[in-house]
Amino acid sequence: MNTDQLQMLGSLLEQNSKQEGITPSAIPGVEIFRASSTTTPLPVVYNPSLCILAQGQKHVFVGEEVFTYTAGQFLTVTVDLPLQSQITRATTSAPYMLLKMDINAALITELLPFTNRNGRLDNAVGKGLFVGEIDEPTADAVMRLADLLTTPEHIPVLAEQSKRELLYRLLCSDSGPLIAQVAFKDSHLHRISKAIDWIKQQFHQQLSVAHLADLAGMSVSSFHAHFKTITGLSPLQYQKSLRLLAARNLMAAEDLDAATSAYQVGYESPSQFSREYTRMFGNPPGRDVSLLKQHKNWRAI
Repeated sequence: MNTDQLQMLGSLLEQNSKQEGITPSAIPGVEIFRASSTTTPLPVVYNPSLCILAQGQKHVFVGEEVFTYTAGQFLTVTVDLPLQSQITRATTSAPYMLLKMDINAALITELLPFTNRNGRLDNAVGKGLFVGEIDEPTADAVMRLADLLTTPEHIPVLAEQSKRELLYRLLCSDSGPLIAQVAFKDSHLHRISKAIDWIKQQFHQQLSVAHLADLAGMSVSSFHAHFKTITGLSPLQYQKSLRLLAARNLMAAEDLDAATSAYQVGYESPSQFSREYTRMFGNPPGRDVSLLKQHKNWRAI
């Protein structure tokens, strides 16, 4: 994106962000994120989405890898990922401003026949998250989508068309093969997504890697390797991250104590829960939740 586009996009997002953290926009599936200060690394689960950064900088930690993206770049997440997110550049006068759009796999499937990706599967396995540059055609599509924030009366007619164009431009870009794998039923990413869906729905249950491999249509060794490559975590580590994040939300949102939250998310030992919680969040459950509630918009963190 050029400088004028970045300034315009940042201004549009600031005008339409009502608070620190997440502001749902009038466009379905599109949110604005604003932060006026930097943060420490914070655990969060990203859903499949396209994140376009207009202002500021962020580090995202996936397993042992660190991804950095800054104004004019985008971050794409193609599977649900537990990760650590850290805003590293943000001030009151120049806040971190981001436009987030959910990725619709059905729409990608619909668009593929109109691109040179149709019927061609590049099955090289990569992370379920990547950073890319916003080329000129994609930047123009981003601006058309963002401009709708100033004319909400046009959103019912033009929003889906604008989102469709943006996804199409990305599919035609250098990042197209990675995004297209969301829609290819035989891709490694699509197969691993089936296992991830099961873990998300049954994270409180005992996990069987053999069962997950069967869901993915892979051998156990192949499944484990592809799962680790895509998510940066082993299946057990992935499940543990979901459990701990769910327990944190129970304690903060519903005022449950640590032991009750631990049992509800599948832990049998409160002491093991406390050890693993402290390892992930940096503080024991009680202290962490107390600090978390000091944030005005902790639900958006």
